[in-house]
Amino acid sequence: MNAEIDTTNYLNMDLLRFTTAGSVDDGKSTLIGRLLYDSKSIFEDNLEAIEKSSRERGDENVNLALLTDGLRAEREQGITIDVAYRYFATPKRKFIIADTPGHIQYTRNMVTGASTADLAIILIDARKGVIEQTRRHSFIASLLQIKHLVVCVNKMDLVEYKQEVFDQIVEDYQAFASRLNISDIKFIPISALHGDNVVDRSEKMDWFQGSPLLYTLETTYIGSDHNHVDARFPVQWVIRPHSDEHHDFRGFAGRVASGVFKPGDEVVALPSGIVSRIKSIHTLEGGVTEAYSPMSVAITLEDEIDISRGDIIAKPDNQPENTRNVEIMLCWFDDKKKLQPRGKYILRHNTRETQCIVEEVRYKVDINTLHKVENDADIGLNEIGRVVLRSQQSLFIDPYMKNRETGSLILIDEQTNNTVAAGIILEPLHDNRAQPDPGFSI
Repeated sequence: MNAEIDTTNYLNMDLLRFTTAGSVDDGKSTLIGRLLYDSKSIFEDNLEAIEKSSRERGDENVNLALLTDGLRAEREQGITIDVAYRYFATPKRKFIIADTPGHIQYTRNMVTGASTADLAIILIDARKGVIEQTRRHSFIASLLQIKHLVVCVNKMDLVEYKQEVFDQIVEDYQAFASRLNISDIKFIPISALHGDNVVDRSEKMDWFQGSPLLYTLETTYIGSDHNHVDARFPVQWVIRPHSDEHHDFRGFAGRVASGVFKPGDEVVALPSGIVSRIKSIHTLEGGVTEAYSPMSVAITLEDEIDISRGDIIAKPDNQPENTRNVEIMLCWFDDKKKLQPRGKYILRHNTRETQCIVEEVRYKVDINTLHKVENDADIGLNEIGRVVLRSQQSLFIDPYMKNRETGSLILIDEQTNNTVAAGIILEPLHDNRAQPDPGFSI
């Protein structure tokens, strides 16, 4: 591994989560392999293993894509199937990479990998330009509110490193991206195979005045991207007294979704609405003076309050929306069943689970044109649509644009227990149905 990293400061280093996306054979896995290789972030035994695999495959050079194409099926077919997560660090930052598949039938995997990303790398083959998968992946990045996009025009070596090829692709992409909700887009011409503009600047493209990819990843500012205003703490587990030594300890464990919590803060427990104050905050290492996302902590309160898993702790003057009706954009995951209008599913929102029913399918999205496909409730594998859900229990939500953690949910098939869809909350629907309804039955 990179010996220049100060291990004493490693735990305090800034973390960037990013995803890679592109069409088949655009070189996503090779790019990640090149990043790891040139930044000296590969263990010697890993390097020896891929060198051996490369020889067995008959590759002329070391196949860096094998660093991420870890499944046997991936290596046999030379493609990425599952989301491969890799971790590496430089002296400036820690990274978690989600290498996602390029095939259209694995769009659901791309959604999964991108759901927690701060930045997305979109790869474009310099010979092919902007194609359907480019638009699909860019739309998903926009939908998931990824604020930073790096468009890498790869395989510049196969177009003789010509600037006019790069400039045309930039122009075409910008024309499409003008309809997306992404404010920070950077363009870099690269050759992942040869390392041009990946870690070091390319002498073969001296016409490009921008920074290489690794420097861009190290310096992209994400501090303002996280929600530190809206305090949300979904309760995952209630810690009850279990011994004489801890007879007075009653806490609520979970992960801070957003905002900041401190001892002494006035908080409200939802759905009960009872107000109390934070007595103390604990981690595995001991007590702390504040907790923020994504810390996992246990919170104790000054008052005895009945709080259960699925409840949420917030601030009295800044509460999430309380509703049972939500309008969402969802991506369908199930390859055996399609979304059923009026269908019944298990809805999981943070730590809360409840039953729900599909009230309405408003439209599907043609990802290539970004047009609405109305009067079509037939949403199948990898398709994206706008639907209205009605839940059996109250949900405490924020719109996804405001809070990614409390603005997302998944749907689960009641019979198979499979996750069949992931959705982002556009807005709560406030009408008379949002009030408690003793006769509600699904």
